[in-house]
Amino acid sequence: MITSLPTILSPSDAGRVAVLFGGDSSEREVSLESGRNVYEALQRYGYQVEMIDGIAALIEAATAKRISRVFNIMHGAEGENGVVPGLMQAFGIACTGSGVLGAALTLDKIRTKQVWLAEGLPTPRYSRVAGAAAVASSAQKIGYPLIIKPSLEGSSVGVSRVFGAAELDAAVALAQRHSGELLMEELIIGDELTVGILGDTVLPSIHIVPATNYYDYHAKYRADDTQYHCPGLTGGAEQGIRLLAKRAFDLAGASGWGRVDLMRDRAGKSWLLEVNTTPGMTSHSLVPKAAAQIGIEFDELVARILGTSQVQGEAQ
Repeated sequence: MITSLPTILSPSDAGRVAVLFGGDSSEREVSLESGRNVYEALQRYGYQVEMIDGIAALIEAATAKRISRVFNIMHGAEGENGVVPGLMQAFGIACTGSGVLGAALTLDKIRTKQVWLAEGLPTPRYSRVAGAAAVASSAQKIGYPLIIKPSLEGSSVGVSRVFGAAELDAAVALAQRHSGELLMEELIIGDELTVGILGDTVLPSIHIVPATNYYDYHAKYRADDTQYHCPGLTGGAEQGIRLLAKRAFDLAGASGWGRVDLMRDRAGKSWLLEVNTTPGMTSHSLVPKAAAQIGIEFDELVARILGTSQVQGEAQ
């Protein structure tokens, strides 16, 4: 589903580019690696570029009028909750990624589900767990097996698979270490897939096959035995999952680039899990793998993502 790829800006048109990375979220370590990779790719393309670690440093650079464009690769927390595009809109500085609404909404898994369900899109049954007293009743309503996770975290941080009541307390305790409400969700048994978005182009799906039973933080960022099949499906099934991912992305207000994560059950039905508006750009990351499948290598991918940057609120 290649339509029109984002333009590659010339170094003179791009101006001085800030790679925003790091921050203080639970995903800082991943962001440090992503930031270094993006910075080096932009340098190889000939852009004027500097690295900026966190919001305070970004405000300082913007106030000093030292930067004209931001490549946001700060994962989690303030990197993905709408703060960055809102700040850059106030300064009139172009920025990659979704605008305030898309970033803030998609970081909140519960409210993203509510939007999808209102539009009839498939997502696993869930419950918003308001307190410890509601855990048992919510689990009974959803049924086992289920997932418990914090609603505002990514990279599988704080996530537990629960197969019986005896595992509930430990799963809740882990999720409560992190910010946001608790999300309890039906565990879909099947294949894990992800679909990258680059401008108007929907990249081939990836079927993720971890060596263990679960695609956790270690499998995502450290393990070398996780398998990635791209495209993850064939024929009409591949076309269908790409169309579903793009509709989910658009309905959630996301734009520019990102990734939609899904499960495909044993009956062949796809279920939407979440949208990531600032995906990883590490050696193990998924959007670069999907882009490579259509002939876009890492440096070009970075340059094309930069080409999606705009001052939020302006017409595309």
